Amino acid sequence: MPGTLRTALLGAVFATSLAGAGPVWAATVKVGVIAPFSGPFATVGQTFKQAIEVYQAQHGKTAAGHTVEFVYKDLDQANPAQSKALAQELVVKEKVGYLAGFFFTPDALAVAPLIDEANIPCVIFNAATSVITEKSPRYVRTSFTLWQNTVPLAEHMAKQGVRKVATAVSDYGPGIDGETAFKATFEKHGGKVVDSIRMPLKSTDFAPFMQRIKDSGAEAIYAFLPAGPTTLAFAKAFSDTGLKAAGVKFFGPGDITQEPDLPALGDAALGITTTFNYSQAHDSDLNRAFVAKHKELFGSSDTVTFTSVGAYDGTHVIYKMIEATGGSSDGAKAVAAVKGMAWESPRGPLVIDPDSRHVTQTIYLRVTERKDGRLQNSEVAAFAAQPDYGYKVGK
Repeated sequence: MPGTLRTALLGAVFATSLAGAGPVWAATVKVGVIAPFSGPFATVGQTFKQAIEVYQAQHGKTAAGHTVEFVYKDLDQANPAQSKALAQELVVKEKVGYLAGFFFTPDALAVAPLIDEANIPCVIFNAATSVITEKSPRYVRTSFTLWQNTVPLAEHMAKQGVRKVATAVSDYGPGIDGETAFKATFEKHGGKVVDSIRMPLKSTDFAPFMQRIKDSGAEAIYAFLPAGPTTLAFAKAFSDTGLKAAGVKFFGPGDITQEPDLPALGDAALGITTTFNYSQAHDSDLNRAFVAKHKELFGSSDTVTFTSVGAYDGTHVIYKMIEATGGSSDGAKAVAAVKGMAWESPRGPLVIDPDSRHVTQTIYLRVTERKDGRLQNSEVAAFAAQPDYGYKVGK
């Protein structure tokens, strides 16, 4: 990190050196949230912001006597350099005590040196590559990882007698994690991956990939793409090119069938089997209260999805960090305070693993079906206490 930035961070933000005399206290604790609020993934930023507002409506806007204020910065697509620049702006100019958000893995990874230098915690609401929390001890993640979702899915598919699968994933960190996790788990249980397809992150035409799947002779696919326009286009292409009609089964993490996309997917979504950490249809009093409060505040609950609970639970963790530190700017102390923390979420029981600083949680097997005239991801099985199987893989 350049010396000028280091000076700004340590002087303007903390008014002390890394070995300084003591923490800074403030009546207002600011949290900087970096996420897409415009562009093709704008819905993600919307779900983050709305979930934060739901949490504050239910739990108040203060923690340990300090007002908690959220400052939002727009990052419309994966752009690590811009992510780092926005984080620097939040730390130096806005004087935030916490960073949060991050939809794409490269954007989360880009701020690792910054949070270490500034001693600021970063709570990840989504970015799902296992390696992220290994890059800084100040990362805490409240979402999921591809390994965490994929291992129980691959085991389920093998138990169902599926033997030949083609994998199709976006060619970046989470996609590669998903492909690796699936292949290792599925082949250990006697299955065979007959083709491994990596698709550019900005792909819009999926017909050539569907032809490869058809030519492979696969009886099923495992697919991962980041939730949004790409998953919508991929799922439609699967149906439109005849793979669904030919009896090829569709499996993947739940990004494929996130709730806001189901109306647009229509019948193409029917029968897709996914594993995920949340469904809007989750049967619990906490989830019903969460969804109801969202509808009360925003007039609809249609956009409530996995990114919503990632942000909601991330906000809960930030509040607990503030309470544990009394509002001080000690990032290492804040993270240490939530290691092993356990609570009940709208998605079910969560525990922050003390080593990985990632949530251990229940992963649900879901099937997309139409119920009462509306498409939903119905939970048909649960795999309790799933860790991040990809943490420190090969180390």
